[in-house]
Amino acid sequence: MKIHIMPLAVVLAVSGCAKRPDAIVPADIPMAAYTNLSCEQLGQEMFKEQTALASVSKQQHDAATGDAFGVFLLGVPMSSTFGGDKEGQVAVAKGKVQAIQSAMMSKGCSSSPVPVKPGTAAKKAAT
Repeated sequence: MKIHIMPLAVVLAVSGCAKRPDAIVPADIPMAAYTNLSCEQLGQEMFKEQTALASVSKQQHDAATGDAFGVFLLGVPMSSTFGGDKEGQVAVAKGKVQAIQSAMMSKGCSSSPVPVKPGTAAKKAAT
């Protein structure tokens, strides 16, 4: 009886592990959310979302690595168990980046993101 339960326990523990960021499918974010922005604003938004995606992807990668070690050492996916899994946030960030890219393409904008410089918005508002 114990021989049959052990493989089942291993399969259940592994199936609860955090996914690697590159294995996460983007959420469906409508391009219409960004079509009212100018090319410059889209570039700034792209930079912001790519930065957010990189940050949450790193957290997800760390969670997946932690789960792998947890399952190997303890038989429990530690990161997923204790809230380290950021799969939903990665999916939303990827979806936003794709929606912004689509909006940029539909407007014929340059695809390179424009970083936001501190004080730029204040200077433009004053002029």
